[in-house]
Amino acid sequence: MLRKTLLVLAIASALAACGKADKDPAKPAAAKAQADAGKDGKPVQLLVAPEDVLTVQSNALASGPVITGSIQPERKADLRAEVSAVVLQVLKENGEPVKRGDVLVKLDETSIRDSLMSAEEALRAATQAFDQSQRALDRLKTLRASGMTSAQALDDAEVRRNNAQSEVSAARARLATARQQVGRTVVRAPFDGIVSDRKVSAGDTAAIGKELLKVIDPTSMRFEGRVSADKIAAVKVGQPVMFRVNGYGEQQFTGTVKRIDPSANDVTRQVEVLVGLSNANQPRVAGLYAEGRVDAELNDALTLPEAAMVKAGDKTYVWKVKGKTLARTDLTVGARDPRTGNYEIKGGLAAGDTVLRHPSSNLKDGQAVEMAAARVASASNGQAQGR
Repeated sequence: MLRKTLLVLAIASALAACGKADKDPAKPAAAKAQADAGKDGKPVQLLVAPEDVLTVQSNALASGPVITGSIQPERKADLRAEVSAVVLQVLKENGEPVKRGDVLVKLDETSIRDSLMSAEEALRAATQAFDQSQRALDRLKTLRASGMTSAQALDDAEVRRNNAQSEVSAARARLATARQQVGRTVVRAPFDGIVSDRKVSAGDTAAIGKELLKVIDPTSMRFEGRVSADKIAAVKVGQPVMFRVNGYGEQQFTGTVKRIDPSANDVTRQVEVLVGLSNANQPRVAGLYAEGRVDAELNDALTLPEAAMVKAGDKTYVWKVKGKTLARTDLTVGARDPRTGNYEIKGGLAAGDTVLRHPSSNLKDGQAVEMAAARVASASNGQAQGR
């Protein structure tokens, strides 16, 4: 009987404990949160290494008009047919490098070669006619000295000699033209470069003026940009330009304004600005879109990288290390510096402030901060002593 009574009491105690737990289910979670936060309810102390923070400094902030355009070679040649002939052979393909004087295209010279032979025969005949007229003139001069011929006959012989001499000169000019035409059937590279656009193939008929291929010099690239007309007054020759090229990611290129077009485009009302590239690793592909900014003015301003800033809706803030605590600080952000990618800080921070370089999402305002420099030093000393 006693054993049954003890069993009933044990079951009743267990049921009472379960009911108490159901009435207050949040108590274990709250206890865990309090344990995580510490006995005083404050956030856990944040251990920060020197490389996790950065000091706000005043830097030169570039400002100026936006420039857009494309990368184009300064040295380029559109090779066209100078004679009407059939294309016999194209020796270079797109992308192949060429040296100055290399044969690129051969045209059929059959008909032109016939013209050359005809010009050579005409020169030979004209030369013979001139020699004969010169000998006849010399004979008449001798006879005239003896009084055996008239002055009129001598004058007529001299006229024939002069006409023959003129015909020789004309024949030589025709021969030179024929030789030049034969030479134009072989198209050569005008400079060292790369074939960028092949327009013909073997068997095509090349009329005079037909484009055969293009050759560009990839080492002579420049930025052919355009600036809005209402901003062109701020652009001067010699100003630096920072820009990015489509296809090269975030790589920055630098250049200098070399020339400003004196007239604006009739349709877009933009002014062309030529920028010479100064990078040793300048882009080697023509036609790529580029966009940047002309550094027309440099001002001192506080700047921060985008990684150090946190955006929440329309607000931007940073986590500032203030003494041994962490403070959330709202910012007033200005323009982005195209050279460095940093943003101008117009309000919220001062020079010398320390902020977290890469803040996480679980930080708390007022959270305690401890710099890890002393611990790292002691650890290094310990390792040195162990050795």
